[in-house]
Amino acid sequence: MGKKICVIGSSNIDQFSYVNKFPKEGETIIGESFKTGFGGKGANQAVMAGILGSDVYIISCLGNDIFAESTIDNFKKNKVNTEYIQRADVSSGVAPIWVDSRGENKIVVVPGANSEINAEEAINSIKKIKNVSYVVGQAEIPMKVNYEVFEYSKRNNILTIFNPAPGMILDDKFLDSVDWLIPNENEFEIISGLKLSKENILEFSSKIYSNLIVTLGKQGAFLVEDNKIIEFEAPSVKVADTTGAGDAFVGAFVHGMSKNLAPKESIKLAIEKASSSVQRKGTQSSYSSSSE
Repeated sequence: MGKKICVIGSSNIDQFSYVNKFPKEGETIIGESFKTGFGGKGANQAVMAGILGSDVYIISCLGNDIFAESTIDNFKKNKVNTEYIQRADVSSGVAPIWVDSRGENKIVVVPGANSEINAEEAINSIKKIKNVSYVVGQAEIPMKVNYEVFEYSKRNNILTIFNPAPGMILDDKFLDSVDWLIPNENEFEIISGLKLSKENILEFSSKIYSNLIVTLGKQGAFLVEDNKIIEFEAPSVKVADTTGAGDAFVGAFVHGMSKNLAPKESIKLAIEKASSSVQRKGTQSSYSSSSE
C-alpha cells in the first residue's frame, strides 16, 4: 500500500449551479443545470489519493444530518479509511458553487461541522493509526487545529504538506511546522504580500522553512529548488469545470511522494491528474485514476 497518509480537513456537500455567466450584484439569472456532489478540500485530497491507491486516512468532522452517512459511504467507495472521522451535533458542511460557461467557479463554503473538529482527538487518531508518514492539511478547518496537529507531526518526524486554501496570512511559527507549502497563485499573493513573479517567489521562499510549490492552473506549476525556479507545464485541454483541480494536484502529489517518487515526478503526476479533472464537471466526480 505504500507509506501511510493522513489527511486532516473539511468534508462538504457541494451544490453546483451551472450558469452561462455569473450574475451581477442584485441580478437574477436563469441557470442551466444543478447537481450535488461530495467535496471539501480535505475530502477531495484524500479521495484523489485513495483513487490512486494510497494507504490514506481521513480525519474530518461530520454533522448529524442526512449528508453524513452518504459522505462516509463515498469515502469507503474511494478507498479512504473512515475510522477516525469525528461527529458533531450540528449540520455537515456545504459549499454552494457557481460554474460559468468557461469552467471558472465561485464558491461559498458554509463550514458547519468542519468548525467543530477537535485537535486533541485528531492527534490521538494519528497516534492510533501508527507509522503515519505524511500529514496533509488545508485552511477550511480552524487554523488552531492545524497548528496543533502540524506541531505534533513535526515533532514526531511526520512529513507535513499544507495547502493554504482559502488563502490567509500564515505566521512564522506555523510555517516552521510545514515541510511542503502548496498555494495557488492567488493564495501565494495573500500569504507573501507580494505580486506573483519568479523573483518574488524566490524572495518569499528564502524567508520560510518550507519547500514551496506554486500551482498556476493551466500554466502548470513552479517548484523552488536550490534557490531556483523549476517550471512544469500543463497540457492544453478543454476545460469543463476547474472546481477541485487544486485538490486533485495536492492529493496526487502526496500519493506520488508516498510511493517514493521524487518531488519532480510527483509534481508531474499532480499536474496530469489536475488537468484530467478539469475536463469533467464536478469535484470528486471529475477525478480518475487513469490519464484520460
